[in-house]
Amino acid sequence: MGKFLNAALGIVIALFIGALIMLAQGYDPLASYAALFQFSLGSPYALATTLKNAVPLVLTGLSAAIAFASGPVNLGQPGQLIMGALAATVGGLYLDLPPWLMIPVLALLAMAGGALWSGLAALLRQAFQMSEFIVTLMLNIIADYFALWVITGPLKDATAYSPMTPPIARSGWLPEFGDWNSAIFWMLAAVALMWFLYNRTRAGYEWRMGGQNSLFARLGGCPVNRNFVLVMLLTGALAGLAGGLLIMGGPHRFLRGLGANYAWDGVMIAIVANNSIIGTLFYGLFFSAIQTGALGMELITDVPSEIALVLQGVLVLVIVASREALHKVADRLAVRRRAADAAKNERAVAQEIERG
Repeated sequence: MGKFLNAALGIVIALFIGALIMLAQGYDPLASYAALFQFSLGSPYALATTLKNAVPLVLTGLSAAIAFASGPVNLGQPGQLIMGALAATVGGLYLDLPPWLMIPVLALLAMAGGALWSGLAALLRQAFQMSEFIVTLMLNIIADYFALWVITGPLKDATAYSPMTPPIARSGWLPEFGDWNSAIFWMLAAVALMWFLYNRTRAGYEWRMGGQNSLFARLGGCPVNRNFVLVMLLTGALAGLAGGLLIMGGPHRFLRGLGANYAWDGVMIAIVANNSIIGTLFYGLFFSAIQTGALGMELITDVPSEIALVLQGVLVLVIVASREALHKVADRLAVRRRAADAAKNERAVAQEIERG
């Protein structure tokens, strides 16, 4: 209940502050929010677009949430997404398989690319005690420049006017059902699988214990070092899958700036969701709705689409800042309730003694 109130409070305050900013700039907030809703959720096409845009946000958010909750500070989602996208692109350019086999193979290649990139950080941590926090950040920069070299050199499309690769084989394109891209189903399957793995398996229990207290987990017999490596590989694979689905779902080639800010937004979503897997899905969808609707809002009402960044920033600040305050209020209420129950029981006992 507290988590729901925290989320609802953050959303209401963020929308209210956004409305004040729009009023101060001379815009109509009601018309602006109506346009935002229309272009993000107001039609089947808008809803399908919002869900498709949520795929990389949710998957990179899952990557960050599982890592943070399990102990490793994996901030390499941008680089892991890029390497996953590159691996899927290379597979799509050089493999010739039927669609029923091509699509899962490219997805596995994308996951392998992301896992390889996060695995480098895990290896350096295990071998030389190098902080994965620093290493993953540095690997992001290396992945960025490596991808730029690839699309301007070995895999450059000679017919294109800007750096990009040729399109991947048509058999590697994700199928679409009208306006609905099947990347959505991959996202939902990943969320369901990660929730089950993290909450219903022994490995997930060990990861949670390691994230809460690594010394307790070690003394309890958990293989902390092995779990660290496994979590790094898994979270890298999730970010790599996000990159692969970006390629296979369209534009079907690797473009410069492909990852945009998806991965960093995913990290922010994980923080707002307090590393909750279901919360990551919810906030990923909400952030996607804001970002998708902001473009339509700018088109209809002339409100700059950057207002979406303001809404996201305020949402993060309000929810993270109010989380501890709400926890304290809930704890105080619980203590008072227990005290009242104890006093009631004492009075009942005293009355029984008097009757006796």
